[in-house]
Amino acid sequence: MSQNFVVDPEVVTRLVRAAGPHDLVLEPGAGEGVLTRALADSCGQVVGYEVDPLLAGKLAARARGDARIRIVRGDFLSARAPREPFAVVGNIPYSITSKIVDWCLRAPTLTSATLVTQLEYARKRTGDFGRWSMLTVQTWPWYSWELLGHVDREAFRPVPAVDSAILRIERRAQAPDLPGYQDFVDYGFTGLGGSLHATMRLRHPAAPVDAAFAAAGVARDTVVAHVHPDRWPILFEHLG
Repeated sequence: MSQNFVVDPEVVTRLVRAAGPHDLVLEPGAGEGVLTRALADSCGQVVGYEVDPLLAGKLAARARGDARIRIVRGDFLSARAPREPFAVVGNIPYSITSKIVDWCLRAPTLTSATLVTQLEYARKRTGDFGRWSMLTVQTWPWYSWELLGHVDREAFRPVPAVDSAILRIERRAQAPDLPGYQDFVDYGFTGLGGSLHATMRLRHPAAPVDAAFAAAGVARDTVVAHVHPDRWPILFEHLG
C-alpha cells in the first residue's frame, strides 16, 4: 500500500508547523496516527482517512474518546470535500500523489494542502529544477506552490528508495476570473513551434505576439517550461 511511516518526531513537527492551525483538517493516509495526534494539538478537528483496515481499526481505538479526532476507514480519494473551509495535511503514498493533488485542486473550499511527497515531485511542481510544469502554470493564478524543505529517507520506516519533501499548495486570497486561461496554457505547452513565442505565432500575427512578450518581459527564444508562472496571465491578457 506504499506505506512509509514517519518515525522522526522533528519531521512531524516541521510538517505541523508548515501546515499551520486550522479549524478542520483532512489527513490522507493516517497510518499509525503519529501525525494525526500532532495535528489535533494545533487544529480544531482532524479527520484521518486510512484504507488499511487493520491500521484504521487500531487508530480508531486509540482515538476513541478524543473529540478532536475522527477516523474514517476508507479511501481519501473517495471522500467528498467538506462544505466549510478545510486544509489537507498528510504524509501521502508516492503512488497516488498526483491523484491526491488533483483531488485537492478540485475541492472548492480547500484553503491549503501541506503534503510530504517524493522530492522530485515537489521540485518539479515548484520550479526548483529551474523549469515549471504545466499543472503549476495552469493553477498559478489561484494557487501558490512552495517547497518547504527536504525530508531525508531515513525519517521513514520502511526506508524508501528516494528522499522526500514538504510541498505546500495554498489558495490565493483573491481568485481572478480567467475563463479560457487553462486552455491557453495547454496550447502553449504543446511546443509546436519550439519556443513559446513561436508556438503563439502559429495562432496570432507577429505584432500582437511581440507586444505580449514585451509586456510580460519574456524573451522570444524562451523555452516554454522556463517561462515563470507570473508571466502567463500577462500573455493571456494580450493573446487569450
